[in-house]
Amino acid sequence: MDKPEGPTSHDVVARARRLFRTRAVGHTGTLDPFATGLLILVFGGATRLARWVERHRKTYRAELRLGVTTDTDDRTGAVVSETSPEHWPTRSEVQAALAGLTGVQSQRPPAYSAKRIEGERSHRVARRGGMPQPVPVEVTVFSLELLEYAPPTLSFRAEVSPGTYIRALGRDLGERLGIGAHLTGLRREKVGPWDVAHAIPLADLTGSEPPLPPRSLVGELPPVELSPDEVIAVRHGRAVSREGPTKGEAALLDGERLAAVARSVPAGWQPVVVLA
Repeated sequence: MDKPEGPTSHDVVARARRLFRTRAVGHTGTLDPFATGLLILVFGGATRLARWVERHRKTYRAELRLGVTTDTDDRTGAVVSETSPEHWPTRSEVQAALAGLTGVQSQRPPAYSAKRIEGERSHRVARRGGMPQPVPVEVTVFSLELLEYAPPTLSFRAEVSPGTYIRALGRDLGERLGIGAHLTGLRREKVGPWDVAHAIPLADLTGSEPPLPPRSLVGELPPVELSPDEVIAVRHGRAVSREGPTKGEAALLDGERLAAVARSVPAGWQPVVVLA
């Protein structure tokens, strides 16, 4: 789906449930209401494959306002501070700051996030007036590209590992430049091999669209073709034997259909998710 600004990711799932007349619908990565872009929906037994989608790198385009910070690190929050410098950072200074934010790093999630603090969501603590301090997490920023710069606004494209907060990247960029910043726009463009250019706008969804096969969700896993007897065994959760070394995970196939995702065991492959 190409999610528009406004609805939550849960709203999109609720609409898909009504249109496709099934309760078994989920998504593979939340987008904030103000954010737009790629939201991958999963149906039926494929909902159990969401974790393989969530492992992929994600690409975003972000719009940033320099000189203003908010309590949510985006434009939906209350203004915390404002700065009007005599001279805005130069383009080269912004590019240098972006370069300093690439690579493996410890990132402090926003206070208004879904991270848990002593069993409670951080955003719930913040909305009660608390001062949550989410534990920093290790993330990888593979690339940051400055797209446009017209002080006090700029846009950049980021390719990041799962769990990376683009709001936090914008906040940290403002801190590196010494003037603060917050996101004014965010669009998810890619998740692994999926591109928003091929997504269906939410307004155009009818419920008659044919879903992609579950195999596409684990396209990076090596295929293992099963015999008819092995298909029956896998349906009952039993391992299948294979000679030679096996390593990692594999897609067990019944013809062209995905029968299960399996992990390697000394004797072959043990199903971990079996599809009906």
